[in-house]
Amino acid sequence: MVLDSEKSGQITVGARDSRITKVGYYLRKLKVDEVPQLINVLIGEMSVVGPRPEVRKYVNMYTPEQLRVLEVKPGITDWASLKYFSENELLGKSSDPEKTYTEVILPEKLRLNLEYINQQSFATDLKIIVKTIAKVFGI
Repeated sequence: MVLDSEKSGQITVGARDSRITKVGYYLRKLKVDEVPQLINVLIGEMSVVGPRPEVRKYVNMYTPEQLRVLEVKPGITDWASLKYFSENELLGKSSDPEKTYTEVILPEKLRLNLEYINQQSFATDLKIIVKTIAKVFGI
């Protein structure tokens, strides 16, 4: 993304968001923009599977129950990432992307994350990893 892109918004709207560089567009399209987060996994700051990190602005909107997602390590992929694989396209079609994100997408992501936390297991993690790989490669 371009320098200081967060000043013009916290969510990416559409595939051609003006804040995304040309190189960034292709990295996102190929879903390899998350690869650097593998370093965070290797040093123990993140997990492969777990709730995706969220920006402070939206975390400040969480209910006490939703704050439970902060009690587990964030991950590179989760059920919400699979459900909202093309989130920026969905937001790009909205007349009010911010409202759509905060009132529709974010609550559903948090519901899925809490469900994951309550049913966390190696088998579930494996299922999410396999589904993520299939989604990325269009299988």
